Parts: sequence; C-alpha cells; structure tokens
Amino acid sequence: MKGQIISGRFGEIWVRKKSSEDIELGELLIANTAKGKILLQAYDLLYGSQISKQRLELISGMSMEGEGDFEFLEPELRNYTLAVMKNLVYIQGKRAISSKALPDFFSEVREVTNDDLSFLTKPQNPIFLGKLRSGSRSLDVPIYLEGKKMLTHHVLISGTTGKGKSVLMSNLLWNVAGKAGLLVLDPHDEYYGKDKVGLKDFPAKEKVVYYGYRDVPRGERTLRINLKSIKPDHFACLDFSPPQKQAMNAYFKEYGKKWVEAVVLDKKVKVDFNESSIGVLRRRMMQLLDLDFAENQLYCNGIFDLNAGEAIISEISAALEDSSLVIIDTSGFSGHVELLIGSIITAEIFSKYRKYKREGTLKDKPVISIVLEEAPRVLGKEVLEKGTNIFSTIAREGRKFNVGLIAITQLPSLIPRQILANMNTKIILGTEMNSERQAIIESASQDLSQDSRSIASLDKGEAIVSSNFAPFALPLHIPFFDEEVKKEIEKHKKQTKVTDSFSGVKLS
Repeated sequence: MKGQIISGRFGEIWVRKKSSEDIELGELLIANTAKGKILLQAYDLLYGSQISKQRLELISGMSMEGEGDFEFLEPELRNYTLAVMKNLVYIQGKRAISSKALPDFFSEVREVTNDDLSFLTKPQNPIFLGKLRSGSRSLDVPIYLEGKKMLTHHVLISGTTGKGKSVLMSNLLWNVAGKAGLLVLDPHDEYYGKDKVGLKDFPAKEKVVYYGYRDVPRGERTLRINLKSIKPDHFACLDFSPPQKQAMNAYFKEYGKKWVEAVVLDKKVKVDFNESSIGVLRRRMMQLLDLDFAENQLYCNGIFDLNAGEAIISEISAALEDSSLVIIDTSGFSGHVELLIGSIITAEIFSKYRKYKREGTLKDKPVISIVLEEAPRVLGKEVLEKGTNIFSTIAREGRKFNVGLIAITQLPSLIPRQILANMNTKIILGTEMNSERQAIIESASQDLSQDSRSIASLDKGEAIVSSNFAPFALPLHIPFFDEEVKKEIEKHKKQTKVTDSFSGVKLS
C-alpha cells in the first residue's frame, strides 16, 4: 500500500501517503474497486499535519533559536504528505475505458504493476516510442502507437533545448526506417552519425539514403538540384513580397523551366513590373541560389546547378516511395536554402500522392512523413499571415493523401492553434516556459490542464505522449539511442532474416 484516499472530487482525489512509502509527481497508482481498477496519476504533492500552522511556526522558531530540543509524539501520524491525483482510465480485465466514477472512499492505493497495464497492447503497424514511466521510474512496459495513424495525422515534438529531442528523434527514425518513407532535413547533421553511432548503422542499409554537399561519406550521394526543378510556389515559405511573387509567376509563365535563368539574366517579360522590384528579386535569387552572371552567362557556385541534378528530385521521391529514410544534410546552408530544398522535395511528393489518390492507387503506397526542425519557420503565425506554403497545406490536408509532418520546436506558441490541433500526436518533453506549456496543454488530445507542473519538471529523456491513438496521456521514458542501436545490431546478427515487417502501413 502506498496511501489511502481521504477526500476529493473527480479529477482531484486526495491521498494520504503512507509514512514508509514515497510518491512522486507523475507516479501511476492503482485504486481497486468492487468491479475493477482505476488507474490514478499524482499531479501535485503537499504537506499535511494534525498540528495547527501557528503551533508549527512556534515549534520551528523555538527549535531554530536554541530554546530546547523538540520531538513530535507519533510523528508518522501527526505529520504526513498528501498527493493529489487524477483519474486516467477504468480497467476491467484487459480492457481500459474512460474513467467516469470515483474510487471507493477510504480505499487503499498501491503501486502499479505490469499486470495492471496489460491493456497496453502492441497495435498493428506498431511504432515503438519507449517504456512507460511512473514518476521517475521506468516500467518494463513498451509503448507503441499505431504507425499509419500516428504519421498521417502529424506529430509535434516539443521541448526545451537539452531535454532530449535529438535522442527521441534518433530513436523514432530508427524504429520507422524501412516501414514508411521519411524525409529528414537535418540542419545539424546529427542523425546519420558520420563519426558516432547513428542511422548509418541501420541493419537494412539500403533503406537509409544520405545526401550531402560537402564531406559526403563514401558511398553516399552528393546533393545537386537542377534550376529547372524550381517553381515559384517553392518560394512560398520564404519572405518574398507580393510584387516579387507576381514577377516570379510571370517569368515562369513566359519562360517555363528556364524562368530562374531568365530572372538572373534580366530577360524581359510581357507584364510591366517596377524596375526596382525586379532588381531586388534578381539580387535575392542570386544570393539564395548562389548564382553569378557575367557577359550574359550564368554561373552556379552551390548546390543549384544549370546542368547537373535533373533527376535528383525524382530519385529522392522514388526512395521515399520505397519506404526509405532520406536524410538531407543541410548543415552547410542558410535556413532559407534549407527550407527551399525541403519545399522542392515536399511539393513533388505531395503532388505525386494527390495524383495517386485521384487514380485510386494510393492504397499501394507507403505513408510518407516530413521531419521539420524549428517548425515555426514554416508553420508560425507570422509566416502564415503572409500566405500558405506546402508545409501548412500538408498540416491541413496531408492525412487524406497519406503524407504527414513531424514538427519539432521549442516554441509551440508560435504555431497557430488550428495547426496545433491538427497535430494529433504530441510528444512533450521538459518545458520550463509557462506560455509554451499552455500552448501544448490547450491543444492536447487529452486533458492536461493539471499537468503543467509535471511538464515543467520533466527531466532529460522523460516525456508525456498525448495522442488520439493512446488510451490516456502516456508518461514516457525515452531509451538512450546508442544502447538501443547496439542491442538491435546484436539482435540482427543473430537473425538469419528480418522478421519485423511493417507492410501494413502501405494500406489505405
């Protein structure tokens, strides 16, 4: 026994803790009833005493000022800790339903066991997230979410720097690789693992594809994008003025795939534009695409090329449709170039999947998810006030076409509430700022109104998963990536063939 229920109301159950036991914030406990069990979670802790506050203050003062030694008679009875708890689910056998009743008055609460949690089963097309956590203790209960639903209905990963977002993402990418298409724009070049354990160590190496610009590992691909692959819509996520966007569309209409070259070489269009607007557009595009021109000749200095890279977008698209993990190393580029690269590839994928939907062949294609670091750059309120972009379009419509987003951010409050509400799975790591906690709490799939303290107190490697596809907000312990990889490699060596298929994610 951990404690006893002494008062409260639904969602605010007061438990007196047994003196010899400990109860932590976020700890899971069980209250037995005549017909089943209720799973409870502690969300607040406070002191209680049978001695009045004034007397305690007097006793404390006399003790500190050397007026004598004081001992409480029967201290374990007179002074105690109270835990405030909320109902999570009502458990009947191996079935859990929404809790709508109070546990029995004065009933005991006890530590949760694995048998109590047998309703947390492995779904079809599972994605492993980590182990269930009770307070700071990791339980031997693996947590899975249904893969297709989770990815197509979008994922938000939120947490302060240093709380484990990169470790969580590395684990998630490892567990999804080969089961769904994943496009990762990696601004820190941290997931592949050039000089450390990383996704390069994935057993099915053909399912991990890496593109880089400088210092590309042997056997991997160099990123070159042909200028003909760029369309005006790809710049929607960048800060171009309405006249500049109109000019881009006019050039594209007149010059087709050679429109970028036409802008840089200052060729004329039939529509009249202000000379200064065209001049600013030309300079911005030359800087963004790393282009020069002299003697009416265009020169390419970066990843965007006049001749090379014509097939690269199709190659990346094909790899994603083959359920591969595609990592684009954008660490050597500015943020604007990174977003442009992501926009070009994402627009191609989304266009193809819309086509498959019209043709009735979408059911044969795998789910594809786009990983966005610093998501407010393309999903933020200020950005979307200037117009939509391919990423906001996917956030609103992508699930109908089996294309989803995994948005990573420290500042969810910058993302409009409508977009946050469309992120049906939220993995919440430690967040100290109250405004950011509130943005998450107000858009969560479960009621987290009492969990603000718990979210603020989450340590590195601890998280809360709020999802439409989970029975309650799941406290999570994220495994250490290096250790998990070593286990998987050893496991793979012992197997003669891969047995963990995720083919179900390709179903409609």
